[in-house]
Amino acid sequence: EGSAAPAFQRHATRTKPIMLTVLALLTCVGAGIIGGVFYAFSTFVMQALAQLPPQQGMTAMQRINVAVLNPWFLGVFMATALLALACAIAAFLPWTPHRSPWLLAGGLLYLATFLITGLRNVPLNERLARLDAAAPGATGAWVAYVRTWTLWNHARTAAAVASAACCAAALAA
Repeated sequence: EGSAAPAFQRHATRTKPIMLTVLALLTCVGAGIIGGVFYAFSTFVMQALAQLPPQQGMTAMQRINVAVLNPWFLGVFMATALLALACAIAAFLPWTPHRSPWLLAGGLLYLATFLITGLRNVPLNERLARLDAAAPGATGAWVAYVRTWTLWNHARTAAAVASAACCAAALAA
């Protein structure tokens, strides 16, 4: 009877680091996938779309913005946000000097990715969706969209990649 409590405590002690490891790993992978998708847009997709005639570039981006709303992308994007929130909370349960700062940073950085997307990129996409690519003034709107959207995409790319790096550091800690 006296040995049951120490055995339970040993099990709980082993389980907690395993759960934190799995949490950090899944968040790292999710943030890396999303960061990679956003990196592609920052480094060549938007450049290629901007090099097309404006009506074609705008129409292509309008189609991309519809196609991205699929279970594979949204599943990883949203699930990683939930995992990131869990990382930020788990960092304090309990706080450890080697792993907790990385978990907290990884979680908050991905949440920044999520917020930038929702507060900056999505509203720009919604405005673009309402534009007629053949309408007068569409070219100017497209040029402004590419510049602003890409700037915010750079920010969310950096945040997602940094989140993945911090979660990898938490795994190594």
